Amino acid sequence: MANNTQTQITHETHPIHPNLAENIAYCKKIMGNSNDLMIRPLQSLHKWPSMLLYIDGLVDNQVVNQAVLHPLMQVRNLPDFSADDEHLSYLQNDVLTASEVLFIDDMDAALKSMLAGEAILLLDGSTRGLKIGAAGWEDRPVGEPVSQTVVRGPMEGFTENLRTNTALIRKRIRDPQLWIEEREIGRVTKTRVAVVYLEQTVNEDVVNELRRRLGEIDIDSILESGYIEELIQDKTTTIFPTVYNSERPDTVSAALLEGRVAIIIDGTPFVLLVPALFMHFFQSPEDYYQRADISSLVRLLRYLSFLIAMLAPSFYIAISTFHQEMLPTTLLISLAAQREGVPFPAFIEAVLMELTYEILREAGIRIPRTVGQAVSIVGTLVIGQAAVEAGVVSAAMVIIVSITAISSYVIPENGLSISVRILRFILMIAAAAFGFYGILILLLITLTHLCSLRSFGISYMSPFAPFIQNDLKDTLFRVPWSHMRTRPLSNGTSNVTRQKRKKNKH
Repeated sequence: MANNTQTQITHETHPIHPNLAENIAYCKKIMGNSNDLMIRPLQSLHKWPSMLLYIDGLVDNQVVNQAVLHPLMQVRNLPDFSADDEHLSYLQNDVLTASEVLFIDDMDAALKSMLAGEAILLLDGSTRGLKIGAAGWEDRPVGEPVSQTVVRGPMEGFTENLRTNTALIRKRIRDPQLWIEEREIGRVTKTRVAVVYLEQTVNEDVVNELRRRLGEIDIDSILESGYIEELIQDKTTTIFPTVYNSERPDTVSAALLEGRVAIIIDGTPFVLLVPALFMHFFQSPEDYYQRADISSLVRLLRYLSFLIAMLAPSFYIAISTFHQEMLPTTLLISLAAQREGVPFPAFIEAVLMELTYEILREAGIRIPRTVGQAVSIVGTLVIGQAAVEAGVVSAAMVIIVSITAISSYVIPENGLSISVRILRFILMIAAAAFGFYGILILLLITLTHLCSLRSFGISYMSPFAPFIQNDLKDTLFRVPWSHMRTRPLSNGTSNVTRQKRKKNKH
């Protein structure tokens, strides 16, 4: 019974009352007499008693003063108004100079508009009002991306304002086929979410599936893109990210040109991209601003760093515990001498060092920047050296953990870096229990799991599984632009041609 009553209240409408006092009383009741609800009484054109309502801090006061209040307070020779609300049409078309002035006839819709930064003009005796576009809250200016920096390339990053972010993409893709669909998600926050794609290039199945998943979201709040990412991903029982995120307009623009779809959430600078394949997380925007040979070398280093960050500690544990015969005699004697005074087995030693490193990493993120560098120096130099001298860990383990930590920072996307950190601990357990056999079995299980993942219907391991030869030109290597004449087929794009081959004049 309570649920039915709640449903009735939710769908009940509150039309604008001809009495201004009734409308003001309703607004105060719904908003609890909030101090930021501004109510400005005035005589529109010195003729009609009126009220201007808006939320302080959400409107541009200059727009309110110059485009609303100033025109309304002028004396004019008014025409004869024969029809009802014809004077509202006169104010809309001939008086107010704001860029957007629309009719409104419901108080709930008026409150929703005010919370979105619009001003509401109500006239005494009228059951309709005008909503005036006057949004103008404070925004962070466009600055340099923090999490995805490059040496060569644009230095612009997304902001927390949705319209600014769509403009940054429009500036790069000046094509009317760039379509933007907006909707509100969140019963309480009513967060604006924009789906952006190139209409003649995108895979329609991906867009339709994304629309369906966004439409099924029923939650009270969306405060960051992470909410949307978790709610629309294909499978939640995986440590690997299946939705890409970026705060760089050039990265998002390049993805749109390949036939992918961007999801922009108001209030966060991180834009989501789908579908997201495994090899996308090794690509950096700088790969396409350098020569192909340089980019290919750097990309190979990323794949190598990925393997080192994932396998180095488990390899050390397996070799020092089960497979000492694999090491040269001189190196084996050196490692044995280092571990002679260490009271813990290699697995416990590795776990202690890795946990210490993870604590130092989190501390460096959370503490103020002014002391962050000092903490990292203390953690890496003082604690590591003291641990070796005290005989708690061996010098070789400190080297292994240091190389692992540095290698994990080479991965361009933080989501995959976190996955590697989790997988590293699981591989360490397998190495301590079964040596190289445990590592091999776990890697085969991981590879099988990766091949089973999908991102919006696209195989996660494309173009390796299934094998698509045409798409290999931008995976482990990046071929020159003159050879990248087609878009990736794995995205299922409807427009494959990227550039046409020029005819040889000779």
